[in-house]
Order: sequence, then structure tokens, then C-alpha cells
Amino acid sequence: MLPPLTSIPPHVVSLADYELLARERMSPSAWAYLSGGAADEVTLEENRTAFDRVRILPRVLRDLSDASTRLTLLGREHAHPLLVAPTAYHRLFHPEGEHATVMGAGAMEAGMVVSTQASTTLEDISARASAPLWFQLYLQPDRGFTLELVKRAEAAGYEALVVTVDAPLSGIRNREQRAGHHLPPGVEAVNLRGMRALGVQDRIFGSELLATAPTWRDLLWLKAHTRLPIFVKGVLHPDDALLAVEQGADGIIVSNHGGRTLDGVPATMEVLPAISAVVKGSVPLLLDGGIRRGTDVFKALACGADAVLIGRPVLHGLAAAGAVGVAHVLRILRMELEVAMALAGCPSLAAIRQATLLRK
Repeated sequence: MLPPLTSIPPHVVSLADYELLARERMSPSAWAYLSGGAADEVTLEENRTAFDRVRILPRVLRDLSDASTRLTLLGREHAHPLLVAPTAYHRLFHPEGEHATVMGAGAMEAGMVVSTQASTTLEDISARASAPLWFQLYLQPDRGFTLELVKRAEAAGYEALVVTVDAPLSGIRNREQRAGHHLPPGVEAVNLRGMRALGVQDRIFGSELLATAPTWRDLLWLKAHTRLPIFVKGVLHPDDALLAVEQGADGIIVSNHGGRTLDGVPATMEVLPAISAVVKGSVPLLLDGGIRRGTDVFKALACGADAVLIGRPVLHGLAAAGAVGVAHVLRILRMELEVAMALAGCPSLAAIRQATLLRK
């Protein structure tokens, strides 16, 4: 393991470069946790390769004099459509953890979704934020404790809740198992301190974990107990997207948990067009999973997403160089997106929606 960098070498010019730097600076256990997916990791790989099956058909001689990446989400203007995805235990990758991540995101005017399983308190993260913050929420078996988390997020200035619905339990992640992954001393989900722990679950069906797993009724319950808008994260089926809108969701995130829960499900890019077709712009539609280039962002927006969430690459930047690495990862993606827009003849995000894509 190497220590984090204090400056960025000139040869680091892509997100792939940051992945190599991150691996050199992490223990095998932490690397298995970050890079691995569920079971045979078919979905993990598909998230990435699905973008490669889409081609951009550029237009030429377009007026680019007023080009911009700005957009509005939930009434708040964002400088670009890149947000930091909710990921757990940032102190596993850098001593400053989420403090460094939120500072790097702020330097690039990127909104950040803070995980329930953050390794620093949601209040401390908020105190260091200079861009919009949303709070990712797992509906815990203890609904009273869940509500306490929501009220803490409201009081700390978070602007939305992102309710993850595709993980009533953890997926089977063989790469982590083989590496013997465990959290080192000093790294924990600090925002869950004080919550009643479940007993040892020696079975799945019939367990307390599944007996208390959230349903659509819980989404209605949550809406009745918070003033914050709610995104539903983890939608892959168009019918579930419609249900989410009908149940009052303020936004939808097309996600398969980065390929970390159920293996063999489609890549998010594969299902995005169908979900966009049924949602019809009624609520903001976001996507995560597999984005490694600004052209990937372009393709997601062309297929109906309003914005995207960046997960593992942000953590690669964090592990490599702390806040500076996070900011540089986001800067690379933003620059690549702007170049793609210019070369494809799209001066705005709305123009991307009209862009022509070819599928292999």
C-alpha cells in the first residue's frame, strides 16, 4: 500500500488512471470491497460495457456560442449533471473520509448524496459542504430510528432523501468473501450508532430482516413524516417506475446498486430508455452504474436521464489523492462531457435529449 498523493502526476488524465492509483493505495480487503460485485459479477461488467454498445451520431456546424451544462433539479440550479453517488465508509479509502469527498465535490460544484453508512456524521459532512447535499436512506427495521435519521438530515440542511429500495438485504459478494473483507478499527457507520441491532440471521426466508423489509406502504409513511422531496433509488422495471410516481416519488434513480446486490439483472443503460418512456418527464430521472467517460454521461442523458451519479470513480480519486483527487475525477468527467457536447453539436443538455444514438 502506498500513501495518498499530495499532487496529481501529469500522466493521470482519465478515470482509468485513477483506478490504477487507487489500487496501489488500498489493502486487498478494501480493494475487494470497492471493486467487487455480486456473485459472478456479470451485472457489474454489463454496467460498463452497455455504454460501449451505443454510438453517438454527431451533428455539425451548430451554434455553440452559448453552450452550457447547467440544469435545474428540485428547483435548485446545478452547474452540471454530475452528482456524487451514495457510497459507504469513505474512511476505508482515505483518513479524511467523507470530509475530503464533500470538499472535492464542492470544489467542482457537484451535488453529493451522503450514505446512511457514511463513516463520518451527516452533520459534520454538511458543515463542510458548498454544493447541494441529499441524504441516502435505508429504511431500517427500526422505523423510529429511521425517522430520527430523517429529522437529523432535515435539521442539517439536506435538500432531498434518496431511498434505496433494491437492497432489503446484501447481495452475495464472493470477491469480498474470498478476501476476508472486514472493516478495520475506527471505521463504522457512525450515523447508525444507537440503533437496535438484529440478531444473527441464520436464514433468509422467515428472518427478521425480510419480515421488516420496506414496501410501498413505507414510502407513503415516509412522505407523511418529512418535508423533503424523495427520490426512489434502485428502479429497473418500468412498472416500478410508474408505481413510484403514483406513490408520490419526487424523482427516480435507475440503479442496480453498482452490480452489488442481484447478479444477472440488466445494466442500467439497457433499461433507461424504457423507464424514460413511461415516466415522460413527470419527475427527474437519474442514472448510476458504469460511467467512466464524459461520453457515457452524454449517452445517458440522450437516453432520458436528467443527471447521473458517479460512484466508484469518486472513491478512486479519494483513495489516490483525497479531496484533490475527487475534484480532479469530477473535472475530467465534466471536461469530457463538454467536449462531447461540442463535437456532437449539442450546446445544451436539452439538445442532448434530441441527439441521435446508434446501437450496435
